[in-house]
Amino acid sequence: MQVEMAPPDPSDLSLPRPLRSDAERNRRRILEAAEEVFADRGLDVSLDDIAAAAGVGVGTVYRRFPDKDDLIDALFEDKIGEVERVAREALALEDPWEGFEAFMRAVCRLQAKDRGLKEALLARDRGRERVAMARDRIAPIATRVLRRAQDAGVVRADLGAFDVPMMHFAVGFVAERTRGLAPDYWERLLTVLLDGVKAEAARTPMPSAPLEQEEFVAAMTRPRAAPR
Repeated sequence: MQVEMAPPDPSDLSLPRPLRSDAERNRRRILEAAEEVFADRGLDVSLDDIAAAAGVGVGTVYRRFPDKDDLIDALFEDKIGEVERVAREALALEDPWEGFEAFMRAVCRLQAKDRGLKEALLARDRGRERVAMARDRIAPIATRVLRRAQDAGVVRADLGAFDVPMMHFAVGFVAERTRGLAPDYWERLLTVLLDGVKAEAARTPMPSAPLEQEEFVAAMTRPRAAPR
């Protein structure tokens, strides 16, 4: 005997309710405004700043996102998806060096134009969770990009897997400092770094060991030193 299931009771408060069309519109406006403001000014902006950019009241922002970290998290997964996409595209390139260089330039470009992405990875409160999520999604593909280039003899063999994201952050820091003066300067620095990791340029032994995973995570999430 077939038993017919009763339709969901709309009065049941335990069921998730879809947002009204106007509420969903406001949510999209808030996310789009936050993406632009974070990219341009970093994460130190307030929810009032986000509300002003979105053209809504700050109460509307708080109804959708109880605090700024919730808003950052809502955007962060999409950003990590972009990095994952460029890593896969780099791996699809036939030439190992072209793949490695394309990956490096694409990730540095994302960080150069999006100040908030770099800061989200370095945030103290939820930074450890974000670093773990980014590592779990990106590291396997990025490591394949690096190892393939090393196996082909085009990238120095002693370059560690976590040297690569540290290079990304070094270039991202320079991009932030020079954005208003010479917005393309980071590409000059990246070119020097890329030349330096070519196997043919490896003349000097590395003076220290590469970071282990635990050291990398700790470095990414440790509190900033107070200015003296």
